[in-house]
Amino acid sequence: QVQVVESGGGSVQAGGSLRLSCAASGIIFKLPVMGWYRQAPGKQRELVATISSGGSTAYTDSVKGRFTISRDNAKNTVYLQMNNLKPEDTADYYCKVTYTLLEYWGQGTQVTVSS
Repeated sequence: QVQVVESGGGSVQAGGSLRLSCAASGIIFKLPVMGWYRQAPGKQRELVATISSGGSTAYTDSVKGRFTISRDNAKNTVYLQMNNLKPEDTADYYCKVTYTLLEYWGQGTQVTVSS
C-alpha cells in the first residue's frame, strides 16, 4: 500500500519562500514519477512540476525560474522549493506519485501568499 504525505505549507508574504516536502511509503520495485499539483479556490487542479525517476524535470510556465523540484531517491521524497512567491500561487498543493501505472495522491497542503 502506497501512502503519500505532504508537509511544509503555510502563509507568507509576496516575495517570500516556502519548501514543500512529499514522502511516499510502500515503494518497493522501482522509483516512481513524482509531481506537484495545485488547486486554487474555484479553479481546476493544475500541474506545477514533475520529476522522473532519473531526475528529468518539467514545470508549468507560470513557475519557471521561481520553483525547483527535486527528489531524494533513498527516501522516496520529493521537494518543491518555491521562491519569489506571488499571490496567484495561493492554492492547495498536492503531491502525486505514479507507481506501477497507478496514481497516489497526498492529502494536500495549503499555501497562502499575501500581497
